[in-house]
Amino acid sequence: MKHRSLGKSFSNAFSGILIFFANDRNGRIHLAVAIWVSIGGIYFAISLSEWAILLLCMGFVICMEMINHSLEKVCDSIHSSYHPLIKTAKDVAAAAVLCSAIISAIIGLLLFVPKIAALV
Repeated sequence: MKHRSLGKSFSNAFSGILIFFANDRNGRIHLAVAIWVSIGGIYFAISLSEWAILLLCMGFVICMEMINHSLEKVCDSIHSSYHPLIKTAKDVAAAAVLCSAIISAIIGLLLFVPKIAALV
């Protein structure tokens, strides 16, 4: 087993982040949403616990999208033409992203709708 230095491991991880956002449209969309949610959090001066919840949601969705992206790349390299099991794996990974995004959107609404309503 080959052991890498801690610095090399971090370098690889940061490289993966750059590759992901450079090559995954949905990842860039999730990042844009996370930025807008963060701007909303700053504007409404949300509490520390609300920040923690939002950061967990944003991180969860982006991480799920990264896993989905990775799984798609592995599946495509294993079997480039249609295969029902590959389709199932890709569909389920995409569904995991969708579920995480829906749950996070509901949480965002629960946190922000009362603050927006208070302005009206």
